Amino acid sequence: MRLLLIRHGQTIDNVYGRLGTSAPGPELTALGQEQAAAVPSALGDDPIEAIYASNLIRTQLTAEPLSLRRGLRIHVADELREIRAGDLEGRSDPASVRAYIGTIFAWRSDPDARIPGGESGREFLDRFNGTIDDIAARHEGTVAVVTHGAAIRTWASWVPSNLPSDFGRMHPVENTAMVVVTGSPADGWTVTSWAGEPVGGEELEDASAPDPTGSAEAG
Repeated sequence: MRLLLIRHGQTIDNVYGRLGTSAPGPELTALGQEQAAAVPSALGDDPIEAIYASNLIRTQLTAEPLSLRRGLRIHVADELREIRAGDLEGRSDPASVRAYIGTIFAWRSDPDARIPGGESGREFLDRFNGTIDDIAARHEGTVAVVTHGAAIRTWASWVPSNLPSDFGRMHPVENTAMVVVTGSPADGWTVTSWAGEPVGGEELEDASAPDPTGSAEAG
């Protein structure tokens, strides 16, 4: 099967660089609405058979224009949510952002490392993989999965076999950027495309937003 992993549109947390992972979370900014509105045209005639989103409202609002265009309902899957920030929730100071992102990027060598008050890499992988497995059991074709920046960067550079371990760290996933993955739980997954900018084009990117869960990290 083929998974279109699409990050949600911009929220006010992205604008101010806040770690916002709790449900229901903020709605989309005006730019985020533009980004979401561009998704259906950007995907063209791609034969999508289902649309999934997390339990955070921003993913559902991002999926809505595609849902309306294709006449497909949005399946809400709680476990597609963002990686939990725990004690760092709502913070934007550099130390908190480093603690969150640094723990996530350490998971390849230490999957039991835990975000303070949040989840470990093993816990994230178990719940995200479980949902992807369920999706794969229900569908054989192309499925749009609207989820979150850190979740996409972590899963897509951890589970598929064809990327180096630090790929997600070095490559951005801006709001409404898309990573395409093919395969199955049984046969494994392969990343076939990693488009870091919004699917509607770079003119929909907010270069001034700190947005730590989507920006590339040098070093």
